[in-house]
Amino acid sequence: MLERKALVIGATGLIGRGLVFELLKSESYSEVVVLSRRDLVIKHPKLQQYLIDFENLSDFSDKMNVTDVFCCMGSTQAKTPDENVYRKIDFHYPLQVAKIAKEQGAKQFHLVSSMGADVNSKLFYSRLKGEIEQAISELQYESYYIYRPSLLLGSRNESRPLETISQYLMRVLNYLFIGPLKKYRAIPGTYVSKAMLKKSLLNQEGKFTIDNKMIFELVEG
Repeated sequence: MLERKALVIGATGLIGRGLVFELLKSESYSEVVVLSRRDLVIKHPKLQQYLIDFENLSDFSDKMNVTDVFCCMGSTQAKTPDENVYRKIDFHYPLQVAKIAKEQGAKQFHLVSSMGADVNSKLFYSRLKGEIEQAISELQYESYYIYRPSLLLGSRNESRPLETISQYLMRVLNYLFIGPLKKYRAIPGTYVSKAMLKKSLLNQEGKFTIDNKMIFELVEG
């Protein structure tokens, strides 16, 4: 039986935090490695956490000797108005981790992207998501999963007033999203975490894009 070891970046965010708990609960994973700027403030026998400066990722290459990589890293334009810094967080760091982990023998890569990701988009955010999807695809992981959720529902560690208002509105309006509009429903961050774990255990080879509707179906059946 394959001994699975997971690497998570973006573990302090809404999806990443939930994913770490899902991986720790799973009997399929013997170790969960987290590279993060901030302490998760949790302890578990399977958890190996390293507080790092992402500018020095190569110094932690030996910690990326895992089977499966999960990237939940991302910022917002409100939080990171400087596009150069934004690009580092959403493109440079994930791609560097993907390259190092592949060199260390990783077989799977799971990327949290976004609905509307498109390398040809005129919107900076959507275009950047499309660019990182494409760049990691070119590394040719045995299994590559892209998750494209809609607006995420859940409590975050940091304050995002506009997003909080949007979450409230979407909770109220979600019941209107039926039929073809169902794919636009706001989605709990925990659903994305659970979907990522489920897909990681399938041992499928190839590239897969999991849209918002598919995430709902994976969790709700």
